Amino acid sequence: MNGLKAWRCQTMLLSFLLTTSACTQASFTAANLPTHFDNVIRVVRDKTYGPEPSQKLDIYIPADAKDTPFDVIVFFYGGRWTYGAKEDYRFVGATFAKRGFLVVIPDYRKYPQVRFPLIVQDGAKALAWAYDHIAESHGNPARIHVVGHSAGAHIGALLAADRHYLAEEGHDRLLILRDFVGLAGPYAFTPDEPDLEDMFGPPKNCPNMQVTTFIDGTQPPMLLLYGDRDTAVKLANLEKLEQRIKQRGGCVRSHIYPGVDHTDLIGALTWWNLQKVPVADDITRFFDSCH
Repeated sequence: MNGLKAWRCQTMLLSFLLTTSACTQASFTAANLPTHFDNVIRVVRDKTYGPEPSQKLDIYIPADAKDTPFDVIVFFYGGRWTYGAKEDYRFVGATFAKRGFLVVIPDYRKYPQVRFPLIVQDGAKALAWAYDHIAESHGNPARIHVVGHSAGAHIGALLAADRHYLAEEGHDRLLILRDFVGLAGPYAFTPDEPDLEDMFGPPKNCPNMQVTTFIDGTQPPMLLLYGDRDTAVKLANLEKLEQRIKQRGGCVRSHIYPGVDHTDLIGALTWWNLQKVPVADDITRFFDSCH
């Protein structure tokens, strides 16, 4: 789009967004619409990383080729382990591809089709696929960063913390996963609602779904982001994980954004970002800070 058309499009979309809920499908459509007119990214859709229908991923590649391979971001979206689709997060792929990253966004099986730990095992399969195949798209398998929001942050954090998930895929976690960034992740909660109890139960299994259980100081560096108006995920999740990592001598950074809620945090990666929350800047600045 030329500048005037882009401005008109974004103005109309912004007006529309102000009248819709941040979690509606209409909002995802509006958030992603400008990316369809973008010529700075190339999208490869529906690469298969497993035999199940949901085991597919999309790849966002910067259109401008360069001599050295691109750093890779594998992004796991949220949705209470129950809903969501990779297509809804095209804006995440576009935002980071414009910054020079190759971005992988997997789908994964969800509750009630499957329960824990199969959801996280899908994440491990997708990450292993990225390591094995991303060089074919000019990505650097030695520089894979994992980013997740909400339930996706829980998936990514477990992949970073618990070595057995990637070991089951025949890979060493520390060779694949360079670092992890979590946006409002429920890292240390105890299921207390019927669907969550069914998803993660029985109660004796709770330690296996809590990221803090596995922290021993050998994990990749972690950046934990949170908004102080979040009512979906409690701040205690960040605090407990951060404290455990520090106690074990690992590398962790955290940032709490004032006036930001659960959806604002992921919304900061869209084109409108009304509050100018610097989530993308903070994420990219973190990469390599602990290495």
